[in-house]
Amino acid sequence: MLTPHLEGAPALAPALPDVSTVWLRVFLDVARHGSFTVAARTLGWTQSAVSRQIAALEAALGGGPLFDRLPRGVRLTAAGRVLVPHAEAVTEALHGAARELTALREVAAGRLRFGAFPTAEAALVPHALAAFRARHPGVRLSREEGLTPGLLDRLAAGHLDLAVVSTTGGAPLEPYDLHHLLDESLYVAVPAGHPLAGSTDPVRLARLADADWISGSPRPEGTLLDAALRQGFRPRVTHVVAEWTAKLGYVAAGLGVTLVPALAAESVRRDVALLPVLDEGAPARAVYAATARGRSLAPAAESFLGALREAAARVPHGASGGAMA
Repeated sequence: MLTPHLEGAPALAPALPDVSTVWLRVFLDVARHGSFTVAARTLGWTQSAVSRQIAALEAALGGGPLFDRLPRGVRLTAAGRVLVPHAEAVTEALHGAARELTALREVAAGRLRFGAFPTAEAALVPHALAAFRARHPGVRLSREEGLTPGLLDRLAAGHLDLAVVSTTGGAPLEPYDLHHLLDESLYVAVPAGHPLAGSTDPVRLARLADADWISGSPRPEGTLLDAALRQGFRPRVTHVVAEWTAKLGYVAAGLGVTLVPALAAESVRRDVALLPVLDEGAPARAVYAATARGRSLAPAAESFLGALREAAARVPHGASGGAMA
């Protein structure tokens, strides 16, 4: 019994034929050459193998002939002429997909979305990015700057492929795959005329317990000033300043001292002296490239991770990681 078609209801689409792309390729070769024999020679097959592929394609498409068999060669039927542009579109689409996948594997195309915390932008990320762009100019790049917790949220939501993060602030890192870049030590920045400015020996932060401190937060917890808490004193934060250049301006003006991570050491102005902080058992923080656990890393992200590791090896001597001492 036939089911009546309800007015306004969408008609059922015909079932898709189960067609091999090999059959389509053989079909196009036969159509191009007008001969099973020539197509077989071009493909490196036997003529009977070509005939079987065409017969299988005809059967899958409903059994009608695609070629009229002539005494000399073959000629497309009306059905064959209809099929030609569709077969060409399918094979070209597959060729296009293969080209794009090859470009993706060879990092000749595609995109990379990454983020980094502000201090990493001073030297680590620019060096890595310059090397990556020189090697892979065809990759589209998008970059975000933010604090580690926000970057991890963006990574988890799928908006970033990779994030350069640190252990400062205590953001939970366990849900992510962490690729260690470096363990970062600290400097304390003092005015050029400070009594300790000429010292080359590492200093204990406790020697500056009575100093005025410049920090990005009024509370030391969750900041680089955690290092002072570990050394037994609570620093007196007299100026809350967010940007590194502004912090160093305050130091240069004699308004206090501040901590500078090794990643930012390259950008310190000349009227400020940097003193290495005595490392008493643990680095101030670790720096990682974080990726989403369980998510495949694209070739572009793999390559950028390699560039980050190379750049980490160039960080000034206040940090250690990988090949650095």
